[in-house]
Amino acid sequence: MSGTRALEGHVAIVTGAVRRIGKATALALAKDGATIVINALKSQDEAEATVAEIAAAGGRAVVHLGDVADESAMAELTRRALRDFGRIDILVNNAAVRGETPFVEMTLEQWRNVTRPILDGAFVCSRAVLPAMVERRYGRIINMGGVSAHLGAGGRAHVVAAKAGIVGLTRALATEFAASGITVNCVVPGKIGGQRSHTSGQGIQGQPPVGREGIPDDVAGVVHNLCLPQTSYVTGQTIHVSGGLFMP
Repeated sequence: MSGTRALEGHVAIVTGAVRRIGKATALALAKDGATIVINALKSQDEAEATVAEIAAAGGRAVVHLGDVADESAMAELTRRALRDFGRIDILVNNAAVRGETPFVEMTLEQWRNVTRPILDGAFVCSRAVLPAMVERRYGRIINMGGVSAHLGAGGRAHVVAAKAGIVGLTRALATEFAASGITVNCVVPGKIGGQRSHTSGQGIQGQPPVGREGIPDDVAGVVHNLCLPQTSYVTGQTIHVSGGLFMP
């Protein structure tokens, strides 16, 4: 991690950052110079392994475990980041829980177990960091969407609803905070790394038009670009990284 780096001096919080897209995103931002706050619910060993990988490449990262939908936990994460690093430039709301249950069998507890980390978590984390971003008149918030919210999916009403809500939250925050120099965008992964979609809608079966499934780095690269200072004119957008699986 050397040479001219566009994110040198920036501080990024990445939730759900210990595996797959979250980990790839943390690594990509660190490679470009950002200091990373690795958030996970309780995966201490995996979080420390990600920190070690970043450090071995010459980057800097710290771990802060906590429930993204817990207001006090995320307020503490924000306070520590500001205390230790003096700023928060980037928030990537990636933490999520998924599941499958036929709708008529779905309990309210199952519904909330999925919607809470996805939608409530994005709300809580964004609200925690936005005052510091507004004060500096700079920020990048990336919300991780889901292709099932655009294609539909049987047995996944909680996931689809939460991820669709992420799109609305993105547009609302982008509008409200544009004048403060803060951009808010949504990145929507398709089939990534062999993880099969459980949706049943037409168009989800088989390979996307590009002829392969994606890898976490495909998504991380788009997130990284949206975090750059040069992307100040891109906000409120829902960007699909799905190999053409969904074409709005």
